[in-house]
Parts: sequence; C-alpha cells; structure tokens
Amino acid sequence: MSNVETLVGEWLPLPDVARLLNVSVTKVHSLIDEHSLAALRVGDRKIRSVPAAFIQDGEVVDSLRGTIVVLADAGYSDEDLIVWLFTEDESLRGRPIDALREGRKTEIRRRAQTLAW
Repeated sequence: MSNVETLVGEWLPLPDVARLLNVSVTKVHSLIDEHSLAALRVGDRKIRSVPAAFIQDGEVVDSLRGTIVVLADAGYSDEDLIVWLFTEDESLRGRPIDALREGRKTEIRRRAQTLAW
C-alpha cells in the first residue's frame, strides 16, 4: 500500500461514489474531470477510487471543488493535492480536509492559494 493510500485510509471505488451521490458512474468521471473530485488508482488491483472523506451527507464536500482547482492551478497532481488535504497541520488543529468538512473554506482556500506563489 502506498503512503497516500495509508494517509487517506478509506477509499471508495467510483461505482460506490456514484451510488452515494445518486448519480451515474459517467457523472462521477465528469466530476473528476471538472476538478470537483480527485481520484487515484489504489489497492492491489489499482482501482480508480476517491477518498471517502470527499463525500459528506450524500454530496461532494461543499468547498472541495474550489480548493482542488486552486491546488491544480498551482501545479499539484491529484496525488499531491490529496496528500496535502490529508496531511495533519498543527496550525489547523487537524487536516485541511477536516477543516473543509467543518465549513472552514476561507482558511483552507487561502492556504492553498499561498502554495501557488
């Protein structure tokens, strides 16, 4: 198992994401393409999967898309941005993904924007 797989912990294969969001797998691919979600190939079979923490109450975490876009514009690959979102940050008292799930979008977006400079 790679470091990013361990760091994230729970991953959802795309069909599971589609079921949780109540959309087609094709729509999930579109969400990934438009940077609303990020996915990696994980596990022994290298199945394209999304971190489970990206889904909250049957929807994509509200402020995730804008944060992914900022990080992607800064040159981050999907793996890089997932690592950033799931790495503990003492100054945040947790991980960026947890702050986004708590609605602390402005703080996380500001931090992501500083990475672009």
